[in-house]
Amino acid sequence: MVIGKRKLLLIDDDRLVRQSMSAYLEDSGFEVIEYDDGKAALENLQDHQPDLVLSDIRLSGAEDFNILERVREIDPEMGVIIISGSGILSDAVEALRAGASDFLTKPIADMEVLVHSIDKILERQDLLIENRRYRKRLEQANQELENNLRTLEKDQRAGRIVQQRLLPVRPFIRNGYVANYKVFPSLYLSGDFLDYAYFGDRYLAFYLTDVAGHGASSAFVTIWLKYQVMRSVRENSFFTSPESFEEGCNWLLKEINASLKHGRFESHLTCFIGVIDTYENQLRYSIGGHLPLPMIVTRKGARYLEGKGKPLGIFTNPNWEVYSAEFPDHSSLVMLTDGILETIQGDSLIEKEQKLLSLVSGSRGNIDSVVSALRLNKGDYVPDDISILTISRGVH
Repeated sequence: MVIGKRKLLLIDDDRLVRQSMSAYLEDSGFEVIEYDDGKAALENLQDHQPDLVLSDIRLSGAEDFNILERVREIDPEMGVIIISGSGILSDAVEALRAGASDFLTKPIADMEVLVHSIDKILERQDLLIENRRYRKRLEQANQELENNLRTLEKDQRAGRIVQQRLLPVRPFIRNGYVANYKVFPSLYLSGDFLDYAYFGDRYLAFYLTDVAGHGASSAFVTIWLKYQVMRSVRENSFFTSPESFEEGCNWLLKEINASLKHGRFESHLTCFIGVIDTYENQLRYSIGGHLPLPMIVTRKGARYLEGKGKPLGIFTNPNWEVYSAEFPDHSSLVMLTDGILETIQGDSLIEKEQKLLSLVSGSRGNIDSVVSALRLNKGDYVPDDISILTISRGVH
């Protein structure tokens, strides 16, 4: 049943019929406005704003269905019940075709039939109104979403520009070594980051990190990491001698680990950090849970470096070991983030790592040949951020 008092406009030039119907409908909880003249009712239709119109099919001085047509012109969505005293089937068919909500024959023996018809029409109208409101709210929500997405896209593009400007120049050439890189973000912003610098006209220091997650939250960590490393290196003179790296690497990683674990980033990262003594051609490095392990590529092929270590931001007071390896002439150090493993077919991590090693073995070890060997130069979508950092010696 209809909840609340609804307004009905009743038009019938038979006074006794009209008053009888009006009395019953008012007793049923409706507000009824009566008219015996169709023209007057139509003139005041918009002022009354009824929920439903009930009209005799033929009023004195009016053509068949004139009331129905005029109501539809004024308010196409207004429900109209046509009431006829003739009971002619063709009238009912024509009225319904013209848009009547229902057709009843008078005298109406059971007024509850009329009330039931009114209730059903009002219920249907309420549903249509609610559907329109819902569609309008949905359209507004979609528009707001589109606006927010455009704003987010604009913000992410700006963030991408900032992130790109924080990356080092490339290629970077010092004392026979060439450092270069490529970053393939899965979104506008990347959770991968890398950097390198030359210290004391001898030591080439570098790191490659992979922050857990995607998008802005991960990118913020990479920006913070850039300045954290720069500040620590500047204040503590790291990477200026083999001893400073041996002593300072573990301290630096512990500082970053503590900041991530006890800070507000709620994130963790893996990293590979190292320094090359370009005089002695000696590589020293530490591994912070980084996979795949970096590879040394020579003319004979590629091999993974040895070592292990915990990721940063998960464990309390971990320690990281410093490893060392020779950096022979005509060789390259190839470092990748784990997004590359998502592009390689294999049933297990070991199988994927072997396939990766085989692919990199087929390259010369410089950045362009590695990108080509890994088939990343086609511009295809990547499921995860992929970064490649190469440091080559005597490779062309």
